[in-house]
Amino acid sequence: GGLSGPAIKPVALRMVWQCANAVKIPIIGMGGISRANDAIEFILAGATAVAVGTHNFVNPKACEEFIDGLEKYCIQNNIKDIKELRGKVGKP
Repeated sequence: GGLSGPAIKPVALRMVWQCANAVKIPIIGMGGISRANDAIEFILAGATAVAVGTHNFVNPKACEEFIDGLEKYCIQNNIKDIKELRGKVGKP
């Protein structure tokens, strides 16, 4: 078996952050995303996009809920474009 779901999220977030600070290419964040706030954390770490795997099996409507959650977050925080969040976590 492999490690997936929420258990892998801390490792995946760190890897996205490290890659985003090392290269200037698009990065897809994946690993342990089970709610909109998880997706936001990956974008803040530097992900250009996020992908959802395991949680889609638990909740087939997960991606719809994430999109709604991201939109709500942006409205509440006066964010016009999700790109404004990308990489906002500190540099090494």
